[in-house]
Amino acid sequence: MSLCKKMKSELRAELGPLSGRSLKYCTDGCLRRYLVARNWNVEKAKKMLEESLKWRSTYKPEEIRWHEVAHEGETGKVSRADFHDRFGRTVLIMRPGKQNTTSAEGNIRHLVYLIENSILNLAEGQESMSWLIDFTGWTLRTQVPVRTALDIINVLQSHYPERLAVAFLYNPPRIFEAFWKAVKYFLDPKTSEKVKFVYPKKKDSVELMQTFFDVDNLPSEFGGKATLEYDHEEFSRMMTEDDVKTATFWGLDDKPHNPSNGHSGVEA
Repeated sequence: MSLCKKMKSELRAELGPLSGRSLKYCTDGCLRRYLVARNWNVEKAKKMLEESLKWRSTYKPEEIRWHEVAHEGETGKVSRADFHDRFGRTVLIMRPGKQNTTSAEGNIRHLVYLIENSILNLAEGQESMSWLIDFTGWTLRTQVPVRTALDIINVLQSHYPERLAVAFLYNPPRIFEAFWKAVKYFLDPKTSEKVKFVYPKKKDSVELMQTFFDVDNLPSEFGGKATLEYDHEEFSRMMTEDDVKTATFWGLDDKPHNPSNGHSGVEA
């Protein structure tokens, strides 16, 4: 038995009997991600995973549906790209300059929904995703409060370990540096290493982007040749269809909602 298999078996034994959604969640891949996040320390991985199972049982991320968070996505501030990176990973596009609400909880639920959706749409054999963050239009006025950013970081680091492959901060303005310094302090070093600052006029930045993305698929905002146009109605239709897949995956009995614009919670 390989060391990885042995440690996963140990972790599973430590967790004890699982049932329902907890059993569904704790795949071999899941156990490995938590072990990696805790440097293969079974006791620490167990504690972390138990905290996640507790969080999932109360927050219920798999039950969030698009019509509940669609208003947060009207401007396309966070969306799932219609292309993958060169490694077949799902790509989340973030445009903080298009921030449209002040609700900390709304912003977090919207992002959690899209992370769950991105995981659902990972290519076979892939466990992590790439983030593209476009700073066009970003100002201190549109900036998410540091407290909200820290809450988001806590959710990501605590409950989605090893789900982020790389995050590209594309052409951030100089004033962003102060915000980044405040936030970086709370990042796990492993996560921090995955955050890349890229600038269109720097040769090494251009080469790095081309290592991860096909320029024909990459939107022009990130130095590519494609056009990125967020269509809220079309995206809402796609998410509503994915909600059915989510319900099926988790064994939930969902009733359909009107997918026309993502606003309605009225049953169709």
